[in-house]
Amino acid sequence: MSEAIYFNGDILTMEGDVPRYVEALFIRDGRILATGTKSEMTKLVGKDTKLMNLQGRTLMPAFLDPHSHITACAEILNQARLGSASSFDELAGSLKKFLEKNPPAPGEFLMGFGYDHNNLEEGMHPTREVLDRVSADIPVIAVHASGHMAVLNTAALSMLGIGAQTPEVPGGRIGREADGKTPDGYLEEKAFMTFSSKIPRPSAESAMDALEKAQDMYVSYGITTIQDGLTEEASFALLKEAAAAGRLKTDIVCYADLLKAPGLVQKEPEYDRRYHRHLKIGGYKIILDGSPQGRTAWLSKPYEDAKDGYSGYPVYTQEQVDTYVERSKEEGRQLLVHCNGDAAAEQMIRACRKPSKLRPVMIHAQTVRRDQLVRMKELGIIPSFFIAHVYHWGEIHRKNLGEERSERISPAREAADLQMPYTFHQDTPVIEPDMLETVWCAVNRKTRSGRTLGAEYAVTPYEALQAVTCYAAFQYFEEDDKGTLSPGKLADMIILSENPLKAEPDEIRRIRVLATLKEGELLYEAPKETKQDL
Repeated sequence: MSEAIYFNGDILTMEGDVPRYVEALFIRDGRILATGTKSEMTKLVGKDTKLMNLQGRTLMPAFLDPHSHITACAEILNQARLGSASSFDELAGSLKKFLEKNPPAPGEFLMGFGYDHNNLEEGMHPTREVLDRVSADIPVIAVHASGHMAVLNTAALSMLGIGAQTPEVPGGRIGREADGKTPDGYLEEKAFMTFSSKIPRPSAESAMDALEKAQDMYVSYGITTIQDGLTEEASFALLKEAAAAGRLKTDIVCYADLLKAPGLVQKEPEYDRRYHRHLKIGGYKIILDGSPQGRTAWLSKPYEDAKDGYSGYPVYTQEQVDTYVERSKEEGRQLLVHCNGDAAAEQMIRACRKPSKLRPVMIHAQTVRRDQLVRMKELGIIPSFFIAHVYHWGEIHRKNLGEERSERISPAREAADLQMPYTFHQDTPVIEPDMLETVWCAVNRKTRSGRTLGAEYAVTPYEALQAVTCYAAFQYFEEDDKGTLSPGKLADMIILSENPLKAEPDEIRRIRVLATLKEGELLYEAPKETKQDL
């Protein structure tokens, strides 16, 4: 039996709609046994009880990740990082440097992740010719920061069988040169997803090591429940192997790709909506549109300065979406639906039709309208906002969407005022799973240039913390075990350098996670240079 008492700090329980603190907290065998005054908890102390003096720091529930892709995050740890590239030359140079140190085996691809055409001085996506500068023989692919598009060199196009006669993929686009036939290397949305699935995967041991490193990254940000938000057969096989080997230190919730792995849940009943060795399948995931910064999100009104009224496009017909939603209802399984544009959001809302107890989730909900949020509440749809877009791409949204629509990107305030549960996520590997940065974004709504974008849609620090603790637990149907520091729940907890509710709002993202505990066990402790001894 292991037990410990925590005291002498701000113990924020996250219970209820207003902040609640307790003097002390007692855990036993991975669960919270009791909370209360220090004198009350001291009565429970035995000879083997650990006394954990918080020394004025803050103890609160660990964060839950409402949407990301941990297996994709693991994959990019072994790829060239392209996020800092500001030109075609820099992008090619980063790939060349990576190639020199990490030459792929014969038949394997050189892969890079994270370029953003919005940040390149050329103001456009690179082409196959740019990547041909890296290598004429080795297949090379550079994936966009959004994860919705990519560019391939000539060798990669050839290896994947993409040529002048390759037909277009519905719900996506193959970039063509001036002749309208020859591929220019660019793949968008469903075309990218379709062809990228043919790229050889890394070795099993390499993938396993990368998965452990990815877990370490999440844990360093205070996250103990992680999502794999579009799980295919191969990625589940990796997670299952890791679970069997005891290499999952966090809880991981998969959502099967309803397009590519529709039978995954039936093949793996042991993991169906219940944890087995820290792994479970929570339900299904579908994608209805693309990326607002990539101008592929499906909007009800055209993009700013769009030619011919271009407003993005859908991935599926309404009838197809109706079928997917109906399947989730018939099987009683939760469905996560990627909707960045308000037209895509409308498609999901129409498909849901009647109130559901399955807690369907609208992933991203970037441009969702108030009238849509009202109907979502009636239907039981949970919006999960990628609210860090305000900072990372706020200025791009002003350019693509205009002032009025960009101001209300991720309108969390409206969801809070409607008294509906909502969550925040980072869509990792799009950005790192930095929950405190996300809380800062939701509270301050500042762009990279320092401009405030839609101040009226900001939430309070406590409301922002609810989105990544108790509301996130509710989204996962895990509110009985996680999300608050309540007796009986798992001792999934974090220790912070400061209290986010007492810090200046603009300082929240500078607060550090000093320790992360999963079921009472220490998974992460910050380096000593960023903390005092606990």
